Amino acid sequence: MAEHLASIFGTEKDRVNCPFYFKIGACRHGDRCSRLHNRPTISPTLLLSNMYQRPDMITPGVDAQGQPIDPRKIQEHFEDFYEDIFEELSKFGEIESLNVCDNLADHMIGNVYVQFREEDQAAAAMRALQGRFYSGRPIIVDFSPVTDFREATCRQYEENNCNRGGYCNFMHVKQIGRELRRKLFGRYRRSRGSRSRSRSPSPYYRRERSRDYGDNRDHGDYRGSGRRSSDRHGRHDRDAERRRHGSPRRGSPVRESSEERRAKIEQWNREREQRNA
Repeated sequence: MAEHLASIFGTEKDRVNCPFYFKIGACRHGDRCSRLHNRPTISPTLLLSNMYQRPDMITPGVDAQGQPIDPRKIQEHFEDFYEDIFEELSKFGEIESLNVCDNLADHMIGNVYVQFREEDQAAAAMRALQGRFYSGRPIIVDFSPVTDFREATCRQYEENNCNRGGYCNFMHVKQIGRELRRKLFGRYRRSRGSRSRSRSPSPYYRRERSRDYGDNRDHGDYRGSGRRSSDRHGRHDRDAERRRHGSPRRGSPVRESSEERRAKIEQWNREREQRNA
């Protein structure tokens, strides 16, 4: 019996635990869900809920005044946001992947998932972000059970044929251009290569950006004021990047299987019960 329960944990056959929360760290029913949402007490992945505010929030491709928006402007707006968030979060450790949902449903719109190389890096980022604001809105951050984004993303969306559109319950990950991905994640490849040759950490250089980082004392917010040149217009190779949701995998640790993640969540539940006893 125990083996059977373990084998169906987090699947559609599991009538106790929510499979959507287990796979994507979000559920359309929220706290009203009839199944359990096993929230991890530690994880390498953080969820920043509804953080990205797209310029066409009301109607895709149209601004608040009802005027059409150039798709290149929408992409530039997104990549400015992506780089801004990446630069801030990378202060806490090496980022394995940074994914932003392009879904429209309330429980997924604008969700940002950041996966660090180490759990303690994610914990440090979570402590630093609590009580802070971005663009005048509070940052809602929590640990996420998602460690394998292949199970969380919509394969039909990657193939450009998802018939559920923006209200799909699996992640529609918004893509960045190849040039920006190389710029942001390429630093880790260079750093690893330097360490392997010299056995000592290479100096870490980062372009300083003008920011106003708020905290819970002054209720300020942070938003990068540095803007990249618009010479990337039209150079977004989406097809080449569709299947790449994380950082380059070379040198990265082997991801946990579903069985290992189920065992870890069961361990978290036991520890929580022991603390509450």
